[in-house]
Amino acid sequence: MQEVLFMIYFWLKAGHIVFVIFWMAGLFMLPRFFVYHQECDPSSPENGKWIEREQRLVRIILKPSIVVVWVLGLIMAWHIQAYREGWFMAKFALVVALSGYHGWLISYAKALARGERRLDGRKLRLLNEVPGIAAVLIVILVVIKPF
Repeated sequence: MQEVLFMIYFWLKAGHIVFVIFWMAGLFMLPRFFVYHQECDPSSPENGKWIEREQRLVRIILKPSIVVVWVLGLIMAWHIQAYREGWFMAKFALVVALSGYHGWLISYAKALARGERRLDGRKLRLLNEVPGIAAVLIVILVVIKPF
């Protein structure tokens, strides 16, 4: 099994990076959709269009991407025994937090679909920075491996 993983490790890594890009794109797009959604009249046809757009983004990009990112990431971590390294544990904590953010976004999309508008556009724009900050920290941890 180890020999097979060694042979395909770089393919796993490439797939992991590609699906991280897809996942991050979705995490950047969904809060922006929320801003536009909240700016439209709740009784307008545009409201229904935003609900549909948000649902498609979650179903087509976000959900499949997070699954592939986690599966490939855990396989690679197990293969190189990264769980023994401090940089990996910090990265893992950030990915868990980002996954929680992902879950919160999906719950907020459902709330918007029910007509609940709990946050204003300014707060949603600020929340849109979360994946960017996490990405910077994760890339530094993976490339530099500071500890």
